[in-house]
Amino acid sequence: MTTSARSVRIERVAAGRYVAHNAGGATLPIGGDDFSPVELLLAAIGGCTAIDTDVATSRRTEPTGFTVTVSGDKVSDRESGNRMENLSVTFHVRFPEGEQGDAARAMLPRTVALSHDKLCTVSRTVERGTPVRTVIE
Repeated sequence: MTTSARSVRIERVAAGRYVAHNAGGATLPIGGDDFSPVELLLAAIGGCTAIDTDVATSRRTEPTGFTVTVSGDKVSDRESGNRMENLSVTFHVRFPEGEQGDAARAMLPRTVALSHDKLCTVSRTVERGTPVRTVIE
């Protein structure tokens, strides 16, 4: 087992508006008319498995269409707290006709399953129920 630390820094820029910064210098606005934290969670789940799948299948051929839709139900529960349920990741992927497209289509289910079962850190962390520790400095 190996570990590799990751982090982002989130900075308040106005009431209800924030910017996430990563170590590479990229920024992502959060709140207001931008992505909500729940939407970012959905995007992280879908983005993680989309990248795994795209890297593997596009070695055979470039897709002619590649869309991943992630959905779920936000539950507001006074007793057990807010959470997402019924999370679903749906792939809409098309490859060109021909031998290379056939090869990419054939490996798509296996690649999606491998991402879900082993590779995607985001969905695996959610499914595992990893505790989140909060600290006030």
